[in-house]
Amino acid sequence: MAIEKKEFQLEDKRLYEAEKWIDNQIKIAKQNDKELEDKIADLKKQSKGRYNEELEISEKLYNITHKNLEKYLEAKPTPYFARIDFREKRSINIESYYIGKFGLGDNTNGEEKVIDWRAPIADVYYSGTQGEVTYKIPNGYVDGELYLKRKFIIKDSKLKDAFDEGINEIILRSAENGENALADEFLRINLEENISGKLKDIVATIQKEQNDIIRSDRNSALVVQGSAGSGKTTIALHRLAYLLYKHSKSISGKDVLVVAPNKLFLDYISDVLPGLGANKVKQVTFEDMALKLLNLKGKVYTKDKKLADVLEENDEIKRKCITAASTLKGSPLFKEIIDEYLKYIEKKDSEIEDIKVENYVLFDKKEVKRLFVGDMAHLPIDKRKDEIKKYFELKINDKIINICEKISFNYEYNIARIKKTMEDGIERRKKLIQLYDERDFRKKNITHLSRKRMDEYFENWKHTNTEKLLGEFFNSKEVMKEIVGNKVPSKLLKYMVDEFNSNTKNDTIDADDLAVMLYIKFSIEQISEKSIYKHIVIDEAQDYSIFQFSALRKLSLNDSFTIVGDLGQGIYFYKGIDNWKDLNSYIFNENFKYVALTQSYRSTVEIINFANEVLKKQSNGLKPAKPVLRHGKAPEVIEFKCNKEFCEKVDAIVVDVEKAGKKTIAVVGKNHAECKRIKDYLRRYGKYDWKLIRDNEKNYDLTRVVIPSYMTKGLEFDCTIVYNCSDDDYSNNELDKKILYVVLTRALHFEYIFYNGKKSKLIDNYY
Repeated sequence: MAIEKKEFQLEDKRLYEAEKWIDNQIKIAKQNDKELEDKIADLKKQSKGRYNEELEISEKLYNITHKNLEKYLEAKPTPYFARIDFREKRSINIESYYIGKFGLGDNTNGEEKVIDWRAPIADVYYSGTQGEVTYKIPNGYVDGELYLKRKFIIKDSKLKDAFDEGINEIILRSAENGENALADEFLRINLEENISGKLKDIVATIQKEQNDIIRSDRNSALVVQGSAGSGKTTIALHRLAYLLYKHSKSISGKDVLVVAPNKLFLDYISDVLPGLGANKVKQVTFEDMALKLLNLKGKVYTKDKKLADVLEENDEIKRKCITAASTLKGSPLFKEIIDEYLKYIEKKDSEIEDIKVENYVLFDKKEVKRLFVGDMAHLPIDKRKDEIKKYFELKINDKIINICEKISFNYEYNIARIKKTMEDGIERRKKLIQLYDERDFRKKNITHLSRKRMDEYFENWKHTNTEKLLGEFFNSKEVMKEIVGNKVPSKLLKYMVDEFNSNTKNDTIDADDLAVMLYIKFSIEQISEKSIYKHIVIDEAQDYSIFQFSALRKLSLNDSFTIVGDLGQGIYFYKGIDNWKDLNSYIFNENFKYVALTQSYRSTVEIINFANEVLKKQSNGLKPAKPVLRHGKAPEVIEFKCNKEFCEKVDAIVVDVEKAGKKTIAVVGKNHAECKRIKDYLRRYGKYDWKLIRDNEKNYDLTRVVIPSYMTKGLEFDCTIVYNCSDDDYSNNELDKKILYVVLTRALHFEYIFYNGKKSKLIDNYY
């Protein structure tokens, strides 16, 4: 509830004092910055490019002080968002703690004025209720009593409102009509804001179940099944920021990888981590990461393009081949086949010859094989070869000396025979000189050639082209017979071979093959340290295959993952995960924690209830999202006879939405081809400009967009307009159920579902 007037006035005064204090800290920080800048400039002049220890120390100190300045500047408009009053068990004093996005300390005495949201005591704010509470610290636990939990709405350095209790609890009361209504006014106010930019931090509104996930231990795979709008992406990024804060001595931004579904989504989330102080975190798509690691260039046949082809393909047989090939390539069965292929490669690699120079054996093949299949067998295939070569480099001088001694012995015999059989004279001396020169030349040549032959041997023995290895797999009759056998239907196998060869000819790489190639590469080569991460975040994880997870796991230290997704949005059903238990069975082997989030904070009750009716039709048995927050206008299902009529109605919707103070509006088509047509209709018959979102879109601006259904995943809009929810576009099959559910869960405030002809059976019974 809102606080009393007297309390509000005290908090208003406290905010004014805090802002004055921050102004003073900014003044001190700027002065320190200027002094260090001048000092660094002088030291650079003095050092003239040479190493200077004082310069290095000054630059490091400047980086620290400048980050503090940036922190004060960013914190000034909203220094904190909450206050708790807490008394430790053995203390008589009740202490007030103000909590903000950043910890703010006094530059003169080090006193902490604002507590960082990630600090141990802040856990009391997110998870505690008034009365006895406990929070965890590095060396144990602190017991005490929580007397007050207060939250503030501060905008542009002004205190707008303040509320006591309930920020971290979804407090519900039973309304007369039996529906749930939100009693947490603070949370409602925050959530009713329109989407005006990229994904924002939620430090002020983190709920208890979200906080538990954020503060989970890091040395296991944490899997979060989150309903649409449950905040799973935001939670994953806040968890990452929390881990960087908690483990700051052992993990930094460069040790973390975020794998996102597409480039548009990367732009959407790009402000969150820097805004939380988690800089230098690598954020990539799986495809871009794989191409870089494999050192490949070429056009990628992306998962989105493949899905578009599946949606648009009229030939049922071809569509089944596309999905069946993708299913197989991502499956545990195909991983088993590739593991057998790796054994095949290892066996072939063990069929080796002596390392020879001229006719002399430098290293016997039995010794090479013993090391390869025995002593070094625990290492990746090519890493073994590197280690064997290093070992031989330690022995090669002795080998060369030994060969040179043999050469000398052979020449000594010939020299002695000439000395014995020829009389002294010019001819004899000429013959002896020739033998001596020949002997010395051969010894010198052996010394040079020995290293060269060894380098050539190991260079020829190693595998330098992973794409070539996969091509040999698909095109080797011996491999197909010995390894694949009858495990794969012959027609499907032929389709996969033909598809791979066609892609190779056209300089195209199938995204499904990237995971296979990465896995092969990691099994053959040693992964460099710079490619190993201490924590990996995977968003939209339901769209990743078992094979992709197998490859990604090799990049992780100690299985430290945050994996978030929603099986209900698994539109790449033919390749993705359909049961999170499979990750535990096939990938993580019990080093695995599963959490489900069903409360939806994105949309109104009416929008979520409408979408849930489609979710119920899916075969995955997921519990529908709980719309516990706020009511709004019910989704409208509207019939249109022609595209001119559709565009006129869209214009009217835009007017209403913008009058309500909202701005992000998406017209959603089934696929890219349909979106191009919609864009053209809107240009011809509509009053507004619309941007067409393409598969490789990088820039996030969703003011008025036309977007394919499959590209809306993970995004939010103030208003969505579904172009044609007809029985032809969204029929009663598993893929369409998932795609429609995704589309229907994107809107925060307004949703319009248009149809032309026969309305889809997926929504026919409800509105």
